[in-house]
Amino acid sequence: MKKTLLAGVSAGLLVAAASAAPSIASAQSIDYGSLEQLFNEPVTTSATGAPQRSTEAPVDMTIISAADITRSGAVDLPTILSRVAGLDVTTWGAGAADVSVRGYNQAMSPRLLVLINGRQVYLDHYGYTAWATLPVQLSEIRQIEVVKGPNSALFGFNAVSGVVNIITVNPKFDDAGDIAVRGGNFGYGEVSLAKTFKLGERFSARVSAGASQSDEFKNTVGGVAKSQLNDPAKVSANIDTVTQLTDKAELRVEGSYSNVQVSDMLSNYAYSPSKYLTSSLKGTLTAETQVGQLQFSAYQNDLTAKHLILGQKARFENKITVVSAQDLFKIGAKHTIRLGGEYRHNEVNTAPIGGAEVSYDVLSASAMWNWAISDKLAFTAAGRYDSLDLSRDGAFPAGSPPLGNGYWDRKIEEPSWNLGLVWRATAADTFKASAARGVQVPTLVDLGALQARVSVGPYTLGLAGNPTLEPAIVTNYQLTYERALPAIKAQISAKAFIQKTEDVKGQPTSAQIDVAPTLVSLPVLSYRNIGESKMNGFELAASGEFGAGFRWNADWTHTEVDDEPLAGFSPLLRSAAFGATTPENRANASLGWTGGAWTADGFVTLVGDHEAYALYAVGANPRLVKIESYAAIGGRVARSFDHGVTVAISGQNLGDNRQRQSAGLEVERRLFLSVSKSW
Repeated sequence: MKKTLLAGVSAGLLVAAASAAPSIASAQSIDYGSLEQLFNEPVTTSATGAPQRSTEAPVDMTIISAADITRSGAVDLPTILSRVAGLDVTTWGAGAADVSVRGYNQAMSPRLLVLINGRQVYLDHYGYTAWATLPVQLSEIRQIEVVKGPNSALFGFNAVSGVVNIITVNPKFDDAGDIAVRGGNFGYGEVSLAKTFKLGERFSARVSAGASQSDEFKNTVGGVAKSQLNDPAKVSANIDTVTQLTDKAELRVEGSYSNVQVSDMLSNYAYSPSKYLTSSLKGTLTAETQVGQLQFSAYQNDLTAKHLILGQKARFENKITVVSAQDLFKIGAKHTIRLGGEYRHNEVNTAPIGGAEVSYDVLSASAMWNWAISDKLAFTAAGRYDSLDLSRDGAFPAGSPPLGNGYWDRKIEEPSWNLGLVWRATAADTFKASAARGVQVPTLVDLGALQARVSVGPYTLGLAGNPTLEPAIVTNYQLTYERALPAIKAQISAKAFIQKTEDVKGQPTSAQIDVAPTLVSLPVLSYRNIGESKMNGFELAASGEFGAGFRWNADWTHTEVDDEPLAGFSPLLRSAAFGATTPENRANASLGWTGGAWTADGFVTLVGDHEAYALYAVGANPRLVKIESYAAIGGRVARSFDHGVTVAISGQNLGDNRQRQSAGLEVERRLFLSVSKSW
């Protein structure tokens, strides 16, 4: 019934587009700098294609500006994101962390879509983001858009709990250059460079590169061998070019590279000395035509990932190719339409036991309609339909169940949708109501790329993916109230939300055999759909300015998660006990000041009591350990000089020498001294 309804809505939008005389919706490229000056705050175009304040967007969006990033004093993206209301960040090591929205965080968290200029940068083999691999320097980021809740229909494939959309400086509009050198305790060192330039009137480019290294957190916990850890190190480079082909057409080409080693936490809660080699090439052609703004995009991401899985070396070679097209246009003054189609091919080899390849092809169609009902009321509806074809080629290892490659010939078809109503009741008061359905497709590892054997006591067990896994369906409803208080230069907001996840994916566990042995095959452990999980909560936030140059921010997020497993399944044993591992309370506060050449900012993140999965021990059942509430304190003091030079001292986790934030390595106090020059 839901599929039929979505198909009818999409068909209606297509008919409307075909029968109308549409006009151009917007310019080819977005000059975010000019829009920010015009609105006197960062502006988004991601949700509907039209410039909007975050308070006007039909989604729950927080925009982190370039100034916010600079003042944060952070040296990595997870630290910046940990100070956003409603985001949960677990730090596993000096270069590894997982990020989620309103709970449900886990090792190799698979629920967050991360984009750089519209290109997916999460890693498809395990379906998570290794943040250290992102080939972007903090100094070249224009803004970061944090979108909470399922947003697949608006932002793309697999955006089930939220989106982090990273937008970089556009060389067509921005003349920017920055070089920075940073050093710190525990062997930290970093250098980065980012510069835009123009060649003639029609070609512009941005180049950037950076390198960093650090000692890993000291191993003060039991159960972690030295061979499981890497001192984090990274080298990355990026080039972004914009060519104005004609007055109404432009071509943007982006290429990136990164070479990284970190101490990863695998999804079974065991450390791995992981290494990543990533490369990407993307081209986007945008043209203003009589039928609207047409955009054609294609990119390919290549990944080589090396992990240590159950003591066995695993090398994954993952390649994803995405081709998409969209048309953005207006019908009259009140209706903006966006129609799109996408094809993606995703493939990876099996590991640690090789000899086969698992892949899928996805065809997607999407439609978005934004209706400006009045100058105070706007409605947005978006729908997307994904059709995935799974396949497998190659041999099976000895002891596998008697299944052929035809067992992987399977199709997954699911719709996703977003509805948003924004009412600007007064110049100061805004109300929002939203509803959304997102689809979390199983990862390639889940679907069969994982092939391993593990010895538990006298027994040998097989470890394998499951091609029959169903996607997890996430449905979310939210009400938001936002009020500006110009008399005291402040803003406040209150949000209430409920969410349901169906077909939650559980991890393999030696406590439960998933495929019984036969005379010719081993017992097999695999991934299973284990039931439902429900979440509800609220979020309160306030920010403002006072006095001469002071700024402040405070927020509190309360979430309650209730796991409802199917008979015969245990969320605890399946490493999916989200009710226990999600902190009920999380809060942030910051205070900053700018006066003349000086800037100072302090930050504190409070995380309430919760439980966390203990580190993996072969043959032992998964178990939880208590994590006491903690406060993570950070800060930065900077002095600006002539010629664009800035000297800054910053720190992370300043409250303790070492702080227990998970069952993994304790997070250390880190101090940094940086010297940068902008021109």
